[in-house]
Amino acid sequence: MRIALIHDWLDTWGGGENVLAALLALYPEAELFTLVDFLSDAHRARLGGRPVRTSFIQRLPLARRHFRKYFSLMPQAVEQFDLSPYELVISSSHSVAKGVRTGPDQLHICLCYSPARYAWDLQPQYLAQTGLDRGALGWLVRRQLALFRRWDLRASDRVDRFVAISEYIAERIRNCYRRDADVIYPPVDVPAAESNVAPRESFYLTVSRLVPYKRVDLLAQAFGAMPGRQLVIAGDGPEMKKLARLAAPNVRLLGSVDDARRDRLLRTAKAFVFAADEDFGIAPLEAQAQGTPVIAFGRGGSAETIRGLDATAPSGVLFAEQTVASIGAAVAQFEASAQRITPAACRANAERFSRETFNRRFSAYVTDVLAQHRARPRA
Repeated sequence: MRIALIHDWLDTWGGGENVLAALLALYPEAELFTLVDFLSDAHRARLGGRPVRTSFIQRLPLARRHFRKYFSLMPQAVEQFDLSPYELVISSSHSVAKGVRTGPDQLHICLCYSPARYAWDLQPQYLAQTGLDRGALGWLVRRQLALFRRWDLRASDRVDRFVAISEYIAERIRNCYRRDADVIYPPVDVPAAESNVAPRESFYLTVSRLVPYKRVDLLAQAFGAMPGRQLVIAGDGPEMKKLARLAAPNVRLLGSVDDARRDRLLRTAKAFVFAADEDFGIAPLEAQAQGTPVIAFGRGGSAETIRGLDATAPSGVLFAEQTVASIGAAVAQFEASAQRITPAACRANAERFSRETFNRRFSAYVTDVLAQHRARPRA
């Protein structure tokens, strides 16, 4: 059986790319397609030396730095991939990958991280945060997004089965595409228990891409109002300059860190803080896998992946509002209840989302759905 894996694009390494690597390990015979591939050599090595087939956008002027500006061409680009030789197509998609064209004898399973947030229900927030909610440019962007939504809705009909990364995303798929989705949580690497042994330090930590919806700015402001507590921010992105202006002396910006340093920070932090309304949220689970409690906004994926103080064995504290005051109150609540949140409880919670669990559930799902597809009556 020939298998094609189609991923939206490859430019940085994040949670979606971790899932892609897990899929490639599950299906080593699969061939990989993506709109553009601008990964560093070190990140591309995580794909196991797999050849990557790209679209015409890869060769357009200035694409390496500005391929997102070719957004209006992405539907056309993904539709031009010829996947007719493949019986099984798995799209790994938060944007356009789900729009590949397949025939009636092919099975297309979409592992969906989210309907494109910037085009659907979160469009007003994205436009406001990027300054594109006004003027002629704002009108043009809104027009492009309206056209994209029409295409995206049509493209969703090309998918035979949707797999959502959380119940939260399954609901968004129903709202946007009017399609049901099965839920299989993404994989998290849970290290051996003995590797977690390290003295805890007094700093709070967040690890994140510095983009608006992650709301790292709220964390910086909240800790700026708590000068007796230290916040360490690891990550890079377009919000870095803004955060540098916001950061009080007790807020430290590290920029990008390698995996070894990230794990060391996760292992030694007092707690991990997270303010995003996230689809799933891999970083808080990586913290729990290291035995570290999490203080998080209690919506989206975090509500499914963190056991709050109402649980028998809590792994963190959930707060109800994306505000400075709510974050400050949650930190105080955590410090008053810290003895209830043990490293063992954090690890046990993270193990529900282990790589072994993902591999077992996803491979069984594909086997079952493929058998149903092959057994269906032919016209």
